[in-house]
Amino acid sequence: MRLVNYVFAALVALGLVGCGSTAEKSAKEEKQEVMASKAEKAGGKALAEAMTALYEVHKDGRIYIFYDQELYHDFIKTGHTAYMFSRIGSGPKGETMVFALTGEDKKKREGIPSVDIIDGLKTPAAFYGETINDGRIYVFGSYDIMADFRKTGEATYRFTDIGAGPNGQTVVYVLSKKESKKKPEALMALFKKMQ
Repeated sequence: MRLVNYVFAALVALGLVGCGSTAEKSAKEEKQEVMASKAEKAGGKALAEAMTALYEVHKDGRIYIFYDQELYHDFIKTGHTAYMFSRIGSGPKGETMVFALTGEDKKKREGIPSVDIIDGLKTPAAFYGETINDGRIYVFGSYDIMADFRKTGEATYRFTDIGAGPNGQTVVYVLSKKESKKKPEALMALFKKMQ
């Protein structure tokens, strides 16, 4: 039940669930309500079903990209991934982009969630992202903000939590201008649940 509350709070904070008093609802609002309902019913599976997640590690002139959280955590521990799809020099600053693949995806060249998101073929409605860069963990509640960070390396609006990472790393919550006016409590709680 606690996980459901965190997921719902995260969706509310990210502007993905809201209360509407008008009789007419946009398709986006209806989709958000369906996602919140799924999150409530799914319990422990809520994060996987209600949100699209993307993880990046910027290291040695490469950007490693994961959509599978288990592969991401394994990469953090071991420094490698068994299956990958690389695009040499396709990063915003000429980096090689390495897409980690699951065993099921290893023979595919299309329909891979991380590639589809990066290429703009899939737009996540509910999103969670992490980027590890220069020993810090950057956390995002919006793919657009994450993509902008990938291009610029800058987090204009942020909340920094020193030593809050799983190994004492600094965690930087990258926010929109509107979100920057208050502490990102829901995103912080979501980060802790995703570890």
